[in-house]
Amino acid sequence: MTGVHRGTDSDGGSCAEVDRASRTDSDGGSFLFEGPLPHHTATMNLELWQLVCLAIYCGIVIVLSVFGFHRYHMMRLFFKHRGHDPVPSRRFDELPGVTVQLPIFNEYHVVDRLLEAVDGLDYPRDRLEIQVLDDSIDETADKARLAVDRLAGRGVDIAYIHRDDRVGFKAGALANGLTRAKHDFVFILDADFVPPPAVLKEAIHHFTDEKLGMVQMRWGHLNRCYSLLTRLQSIFLDGHLVIEHLARNRSGRFFNFNGTAGIWRKLSIEEAGGWEHDTLTEDLDLSFRAQLAGWKFLFLPGIEVPAELPVEINAFKTQQHRWTKGAVQTAKKILPRVWRSDFPLYVKIEATIHLTANSSYILMLVMALLMLPVLSIRADMVWQHRLLLVDLPLFSMATMAMSSFYLVSQRALYADWRSQIKYLPLLMALGISLCINNARAGIEGLIGHQSDFHRTPKYGVTAQTKPGRKYVGTKTLLSLVEMFMAGYFLYILLEAWSVGLYFGIPFILLFHAGFLYTGLLSAVQPWLLRRSPRTQGAA
Repeated sequence: MTGVHRGTDSDGGSCAEVDRASRTDSDGGSFLFEGPLPHHTATMNLELWQLVCLAIYCGIVIVLSVFGFHRYHMMRLFFKHRGHDPVPSRRFDELPGVTVQLPIFNEYHVVDRLLEAVDGLDYPRDRLEIQVLDDSIDETADKARLAVDRLAGRGVDIAYIHRDDRVGFKAGALANGLTRAKHDFVFILDADFVPPPAVLKEAIHHFTDEKLGMVQMRWGHLNRCYSLLTRLQSIFLDGHLVIEHLARNRSGRFFNFNGTAGIWRKLSIEEAGGWEHDTLTEDLDLSFRAQLAGWKFLFLPGIEVPAELPVEINAFKTQQHRWTKGAVQTAKKILPRVWRSDFPLYVKIEATIHLTANSSYILMLVMALLMLPVLSIRADMVWQHRLLLVDLPLFSMATMAMSSFYLVSQRALYADWRSQIKYLPLLMALGISLCINNARAGIEGLIGHQSDFHRTPKYGVTAQTKPGRKYVGTKTLLSLVEMFMAGYFLYILLEAWSVGLYFGIPFILLFHAGFLYTGLLSAVQPWLLRRSPRTQGAA
């Protein structure tokens, strides 16, 4: 069963098939049995292409199962280290200065909300600098200037820094701002975040540890209940932020700054080589370089900084494309350094799994395309029903790994965590459907294809409405491919039923439902958003 991000299992083929086929001799006998085989023996003499299909399919299942098993490992570390919240060894006698960096690009709907929230930070005004790093090319620039002037009139130490060239995109804007930063600590916030007033005072005292380079706070979700799509996204992110971050950080493994809602020691950025823009995930890249340079990181799950989730599926897919491609680019760039370093083997292995996990989408797509030929081959094999002894444990392990992983994160955060159980099949379906979008991103990252940093549109959504219709995503040919895959898996579903492979039907149904949901929503939602002045949370 394929997990939402990494876990997997097989429904219609097994590595045992390749082994069984290869052990059948040319005379129709078998090395395992004396005498003639049943009347289906002829079907066991597989052609070369069939053996290749089964071998590739089985190899993919094994690799994806490793990623699925890794979820159990993360949960084990989470349970081992949860509740051990770090306490600063001491507190600053006098609060240090902090520069708040706000990188924005065409954030018309949220820039006012962002600046008002930052102005509300409970921190001494004489030790707080705000930088609005604006690369906008639309009306956002004028709106941001007015907001900056308004805050400056209140006595806020705030600077408006506008670039016309966008060199390096977000990384370039942050690097440009860092050269002008007055203070030793930098608090970075994306435009869709709304920091609580006490966030700096709660986190800054951890930096009394002079070896600490970065503190990451946990993301919250302003519009978690807005729609089915935002609900599923919140569960995705909670699993990463609650389980993976805590497990990696507390066990001494590398974890990463998430690009926002984190405080950096300026010196750690400089000693790691500064912001670089040769990947689309500059945050992931810098995180590993800083930790390789010896700086400690800290995750603070008890401090929540809420943000707006993408309400439009094409925006969500754009975000996923950037994260996936950037992670693959970072893996190519950083992993050789990781393995040349003096860090323990377990740290290197975890870093490798961390940085290569998104490549699993490529394997997942290949597995999806092979599903029909594997089903056809398997339907004619003598041992197809006995192969359930292989399929069932893999299916159960992957399903339980994925379900447990996300339920544990929900239980850790929400009193109504049981109400999230019903979303798990939909979560799996959505994750599966991303394999086309993210496989494309992964391949681009592998072959070195360069692309721009595409921002995720924000609407200022916190309830059931949005203030405007700017930045609505556009339909792409990808939605047609996804709908084709929905039809492909509907055909596979009918074929599986006709040959009696009932065990694989729930698995195939997840593929069909996921591609259908993603494809249709990608095609229809932009049109609906443009027509309606008030977006309803139905998707």
